[in-house]
Amino acid sequence: MALSGRSCLLLAAGRLQARGAGLRFASTTAHLKTETEVDTSENEVVAPDFTNRNPRNLEQLALARKERGWKTTWPKREFWHRLRLERTQHYVEAFVERCNGDVVVSASTREWAIKRHLYSPKGVSACKNLGRVMAQRCLEAGINFVNFKAVIPWEYRCDSIQEFEKAMQEGGVVLREPRRIYQ
Repeated sequence: MALSGRSCLLLAAGRLQARGAGLRFASTTAHLKTETEVDTSENEVVAPDFTNRNPRNLEQLALARKERGWKTTWPKREFWHRLRLERTQHYVEAFVERCNGDVVVSASTREWAIKRHLYSPKGVSACKNLGRVMAQRCLEAGINFVNFKAVIPWEYRCDSIQEFEKAMQEGGVVLREPRRIYQ
């Protein structure tokens, strides 16, 4: 923190007065004069070339390419962010991953912060609460649209997955990505 000239003078005078030196001011107001005026019109000039360095900008505008892969690839990789829900015998885990396989956001009933509020870490209520937590984390990370399709089609009819999906939608996350705009 930089001190102005008057502040430094007052600080030095206070130290001298504390030591017993008799220093008195003739005036209590100090007038500081600015020697040069700065021209602020330069700050309003906009550069003719603008480079957006946000790596997710094209995704948010729905202009980025989606990797399609081969037709025989299963599950399909045509998404920007995919929401996966994995249920095991003891826990439930949810991930948001990019098309290259990197996990962006995750939540699990193994986490103590979630587990301590649940009666059981693997039931329908656990999936519902995990959906709420996951929706909040997605929005905090700036992910508003995710692709959510059950990997195994008959798993989708399960009550716990239905409750997870409903909690994600109530949390404000759209469970389908916008269509790509071709130009």
